[in-house]
Amino acid sequence: MGGFIWIPIIIFSFFILLAFVFIVKQQTAAIIERFGRFISIRNSGLQFKIPLIDRISGRINLKIQQLDVMVETKTKDDVFVILKISVQFQVIREKIYEAFYKLQNPHEQITSYVFDVVRAVVPKMKLDYVFERKDDIAIAVKQELNEAMVNYGYDIVKTLVTDLDPDIQVKAAMNRINAAEREKVAAEYEAEAERIKIVAKARAEAESKRLQGQGIADQRREIARGLEESVDVLNKVGINSQEASALIVVTQHYDTLQSLGEETNSNLILLPNSPQAGSNMLNDMIASFVASNQIGEEMKKQNISKGITNKKKKIPPPPPEEGDDVVF
Repeated sequence: MGGFIWIPIIIFSFFILLAFVFIVKQQTAAIIERFGRFISIRNSGLQFKIPLIDRISGRINLKIQQLDVMVETKTKDDVFVILKISVQFQVIREKIYEAFYKLQNPHEQITSYVFDVVRAVVPKMKLDYVFERKDDIAIAVKQELNEAMVNYGYDIVKTLVTDLDPDIQVKAAMNRINAAEREKVAAEYEAEAERIKIVAKARAEAESKRLQGQGIADQRREIARGLEESVDVLNKVGINSQEASALIVVTQHYDTLQSLGEETNSNLILLPNSPQAGSNMLNDMIASFVASNQIGEEMKKQNISKGITNKKKKIPPPPPEEGDDVVF
């Protein structure tokens, strides 16, 4: 019977003990009041209080907190934008009393200051500058909040402009401007590439023409050298220069006809191509040689009569006489 008497006493003592002690979590502070009057601030760990006399009036968070504020305002060029301002703040450990008792709702207080600063700074900037100077806006908000909130026991750790959203029509116009600018740059690069191609092609064609002309000149030089050697060989066997030239021309004439006969797919037609035509061509050449010799003799006589003499005299070959045989 005596053992049952101790059970209520033990239970009552247990509840009394629970009323004496309480636990405060890490990064948290507890505010203790006695009969409604502030007594002390208790930090993390196991703490004691007088039951029924002392009570925990509240607990305050000492961690860094973040508050996101959406602010709609107008820029200097009359464009409405929505800014998202992220404010990171925490309670100053030395000013827990001010943070708990001076402000009823710190979030609303911070939001009011953010609205006030943003709507004072952004209307002085054009939209492009707002995008470029987001850090300046964040710094202005932080300075204003620090000056105001430090008296209430709050420290503004950092402020960030995390989003900037203009009106949808303005955004579409900006995208079109950006796309047009990029197309302009792309067109300039394409034009430059085309110009480089044209210049390179022109240089290649010029070089090709130069080499082609050099090749033709070398070919003609070799042909002339070959003709000169052929004339020298014929002169050595008793054929004069005019006969040798005529023989070479006729030989080339028939070589050409032979070449044309070997090419089955040739579209070239050489007219006239009869032996009489070759003979006529030869006679015409001989007549031209004779006429040139006569003109040369006449010019020589005129120069002698005028007292003009040449240091180097070139004696033209005599024209063929009548009755001479012409070898084909």
